[in-house]
Amino acid sequence: MDNEKYNKEEHDIEFYKKAYEQEKAKSASLAGRLADAKNEADNLQFQLDRIKTNPMWKASKPLRVTMHWGLRNFRRIKNLGGPKGIARKIKQKTIEAEAKKLHGTASFPDAQEAARQRAEKFDKMVKISILVPLWNNERQYQIDMIESVMNQTYENWELCLADGSDKEHAYIEEICREYAAKANGRIVYKKLEKNGGISGNTNECYKLATGEYIGLFDQDDILHPSVLYEYVKAINEQNADYIYCDETTFKGDSIDNMLTLHFKPDFSIDNLRANNYICHFSVFSRELLEGTELFRSGFDGSQDHDMILRLTSNAKNVVHIPKLMYYWRSHKGSVASDISAKPYAIAAAKGAVADHLTKNGFKNFEIKSTRAFETIFEIKYEILREDKISILIPNKDHSDDLRRCIESIKQRSTYDNYEIIIIENNSTEKATSDYYKTLKDDSRIKIVRYEGEFNYSKINNFGAKYATGEYLLLLNNDTQVITMNWLEAMLMYAQREDVGAVGAKLYYGDKTIQHAGVVIGLGAHRTAGHTHYKINYDNLGYMGKLCYAQNVSAVTGACLMVKKKIFDELGGLDEEFKIALNDVDFCLRIREKGYLNVFTPFAELYHFESASRGIDVADEAKAKRYEEESEKFRQRWKQVIEKGDPYYNPNFSLDHSDYTLKSKIN
Repeated sequence: MDNEKYNKEEHDIEFYKKAYEQEKAKSASLAGRLADAKNEADNLQFQLDRIKTNPMWKASKPLRVTMHWGLRNFRRIKNLGGPKGIARKIKQKTIEAEAKKLHGTASFPDAQEAARQRAEKFDKMVKISILVPLWNNERQYQIDMIESVMNQTYENWELCLADGSDKEHAYIEEICREYAAKANGRIVYKKLEKNGGISGNTNECYKLATGEYIGLFDQDDILHPSVLYEYVKAINEQNADYIYCDETTFKGDSIDNMLTLHFKPDFSIDNLRANNYICHFSVFSRELLEGTELFRSGFDGSQDHDMILRLTSNAKNVVHIPKLMYYWRSHKGSVASDISAKPYAIAAAKGAVADHLTKNGFKNFEIKSTRAFETIFEIKYEILREDKISILIPNKDHSDDLRRCIESIKQRSTYDNYEIIIIENNSTEKATSDYYKTLKDDSRIKIVRYEGEFNYSKINNFGAKYATGEYLLLLNNDTQVITMNWLEAMLMYAQREDVGAVGAKLYYGDKTIQHAGVVIGLGAHRTAGHTHYKINYDNLGYMGKLCYAQNVSAVTGACLMVKKKIFDELGGLDEEFKIALNDVDFCLRIREKGYLNVFTPFAELYHFESASRGIDVADEAKAKRYEEESEKFRQRWKQVIEKGDPYYNPNFSLDHSDYTLKSKIN
């Protein structure tokens, strides 16, 4: 027994020694690659500094400025698609101008419609207490704000005003008391002994409130006359306990002087963590505040983001009203004008997100501002376990494409625990078999042979049977890795229990966008399409969407990560979709199971689409098959298509991928 115990302990020691040496070698390899990358960056910076200090470089500045101006405009024209593209862009601007008019005062109900809304009786005629903290507001802004509440077509409201203004702004009290006198008790005003800041003053407003629902309203903004009517309708029809709407910023004396129209998606937790897209106009059940505060002074400047994260976490039915019903005034000193007017808001926003993430069980995360905006964040989640990722790459010939793909994975990936499964499908070229021979000694690469006719779904399902990883990564052979931490950037989302598929940001060879998320119903076939399609790589996207991870209905199978257990649970890709829409169908089935799908712009690859196998619409047989599969998709997901993509606002056109507004309000 002693000998057996000794031998077992000796075996265990050797096992752990070997495991330690393997991990040590992997760490050394990773450290070496990172050191090489740093050295290369340092060398490039040294060369750049030498160029910039050169007298000739300084003297040639005017010429460079002119040249870059020409190149930028040439690129813009090229990306627009030449004269036709420019004409469409001009048309888009015209549509946007028309939309601004339609969504402004022109959208207000006429006398007849306003009377109808006032007369409508709901089962739940809830009282909504609107909280407005006051501090040194402009006289006209104060009047405009109050009158926008007085003009509401739903009349069971209460306006709670807590005023921390100084003596120089005594007119605020006069205005409030004047309107309170003619509001039949619906305006409640309190003059505060001292200014308690945004959070303190709002909390004082809350003490005055008696309504079942609470609304948060800024002192210099304006409400659409029908916004409370629409909200109470959602409370009755959808049992909503948290409601928000679309909004716009405006300048001057008229809401029709719009600057930016923000049409939002339905509730999207990953969007909200990265960007307070909900913002205005938040109305929520008083019950959501039980056991928690309204505003916390430690988050002044981003107190609304903190509150929204806390309350939506507890809400059962967060409802988005896809109508522009909140008008956010932009003026000197307002956050709507410039976030730098309140720099403390940036730190507060990071703190609010950090507090939310911590309470939801996340640890060792990092929150960074992005190039889009100081309060639009990149969130880096901790990789909990370095589980194996099985990369599935279907291939028929195109050995140069495959070589480029695999070399980029091996050379640029900082994540080591992966295997590559090449699913060979009837290649005939000698160059392909010769290349396969060069891979046979790489223990992380295996080649399996699928000999049936081309069926993208069947091929990937076949390859998945050979996968030994906890995660699958579907990858086209005509891709090339750009970002070194691409696998980590996808895995940090795929590892979450609430996430299904994760997709990357893909570019064509000219660095225009090929994929940044999929919208259901988008495009001529009304099946699905890619957003921001063919937009230049450095574009921020609509409202900064190309700069943060977000929830989407689907991502492309050209680069899609998913837990193997979810893939198996769903039976893999549906083999009836041989070429087209199998990835979108898969993602929608994931969504049916209650999982979220995520697009991250921080995993970037080239996708040289059509360089390899693709759909040649000029091929009549392939075009026919594509249409057949499109029809199958439209029938299967008819209700989803008719309802509309929850992550794509119905005010956007389905004819364009660049968030062009509809020319008319439906």
